[in-house]
Amino acid sequence: MESRNGFRWRKQALKPIETRSSENNSGGRTAEEEPLSPSSRLFHERNFNVYIIAIMGCKTIIYPDVVKANLGHTLLKHLRFSSLQVVDEKNKGEMKWVRTEVDLERHVIVPELDPTNMDSPDKFLEDYIYNLSKTTIDKSQPLWDLHLLNLRTSQSEAVGIFRIHHSLGDGTSLMSLLLACTRQMNDPLALPTIPIMKKQQKKNDHRGYWRIILMFLSVFQVFWNTVVDVSIFGATALFLKDTENPLKGPPGSEFNPRRLVYRTVSLDDIKLVKNAMNTTINDVALGITQAGLSRYVNRICGGDKKDGGAIEMDNLPKNIRLRSTLLINIRPSAGIQALADMMEKDAEVKWGNWIGYVLLPFTIAIRSDPLDYVRDAKATVDRKKRSLEAIYTFTIAELVLKLFGIKAASALSHRIMSHTTMCFSNLVGPLEEISFYGHAMAFLAPSSYGQPHALMINFQSYVNKMTIVLSVDEGTISNPHQLCDDIVESLKLIKDAVLTRGLA
Repeated sequence: MESRNGFRWRKQALKPIETRSSENNSGGRTAEEEPLSPSSRLFHERNFNVYIIAIMGCKTIIYPDVVKANLGHTLLKHLRFSSLQVVDEKNKGEMKWVRTEVDLERHVIVPELDPTNMDSPDKFLEDYIYNLSKTTIDKSQPLWDLHLLNLRTSQSEAVGIFRIHHSLGDGTSLMSLLLACTRQMNDPLALPTIPIMKKQQKKNDHRGYWRIILMFLSVFQVFWNTVVDVSIFGATALFLKDTENPLKGPPGSEFNPRRLVYRTVSLDDIKLVKNAMNTTINDVALGITQAGLSRYVNRICGGDKKDGGAIEMDNLPKNIRLRSTLLINIRPSAGIQALADMMEKDAEVKWGNWIGYVLLPFTIAIRSDPLDYVRDAKATVDRKKRSLEAIYTFTIAELVLKLFGIKAASALSHRIMSHTTMCFSNLVGPLEEISFYGHAMAFLAPSSYGQPHALMINFQSYVNKMTIVLSVDEGTISNPHQLCDDIVESLKLIKDAVLTRGLA
């Protein structure tokens, strides 16, 4: 069943169109006929048909003609955004990219809105994205679209919604590409500045054989952690499941529409906790998420609230196993400058999904000390940093693909994700205010739908703000706003604990 603007209801897998192979004069393939990577092909399987959503709140109304005029000489310069994904019947059914003419009228959607007939513009936007998640993009066009809504909400004057099929690239690379289409507000010619994590300089007072011993112990620790993590990965693929809990979706969750809700908090509050506890922003984001999930699950299990939002009773089941699956692209992502050069100067950049898996355990418990959530998160992340889990799980997935084919690789990925509870990510955004083709941006909120998990949580920073985005299957999580509020409230409790103890 097909709807307007090339949408299709999400009942079947995205089936690529077929074409005959074309060759250049020398008998080789043209650049426009590059084969899809195995990981990109994976996202065409029926149980892994994932779309990335990027919500861009703007401080001004959006002018569609300006956006269309700029897309032509920026985003459409990228092969993935101006190509069809087709099956080559002369090459054993291999899928490839084939350049095509892009009709922006089919890709840029501008619905006619009447705000006077809306009880709540924020609820209308939420429902609009919910209904969008029921559909797919017609395979006869490049697999992306952009919805422009001149709708004043509580956080913006207008909203742009990018929808991109995951086969076009991993989330980090696609966000970088979108940011390469933006410019700084204070300098219209300058690209956004993305902070780079600096490696901490460790003091080395050890000499001689002590230094050799410490190096050996460090290598052994990485080796041992990797062996344990890969073993758990294998066990998860075979039999090891997360404990049944109120956040874990039933089989078939990937086919259900998603409710996207988000809240914006102060990045300075997160940095205050980070500096006080000598951690990273990612540690704090993970810590407040663990705290928020614990509050929500405890409430579902019968917990009540006291004054000030604290949980009165600990009703959580003991020894809950709750893990997040992180899909990590082990290929280094192209920087914003490289992507901008690609669009302006036709320079080449490395692109594609080289996906490894990391299984991240979450601590679900009611702590008397709120700071323990951040300490637990730091310990978990520090251990994962001393493991090659992503590289080896990528290798395993590639081996399964080569030996048994795409169906087996898809089954492996789906089994890993269906045996865990959720997805979690934290993306770093621009340090300064930016504009998208001249439209000043108020916030960024990325997420996705089509994944087997009933819950996905994304953190996205922008200037001095952090947006927390939840993508949920309402059949499993009936009150996503409460869950979002619990995560926000957890940040407040942890910040207050830092200030009360004079740590800041």
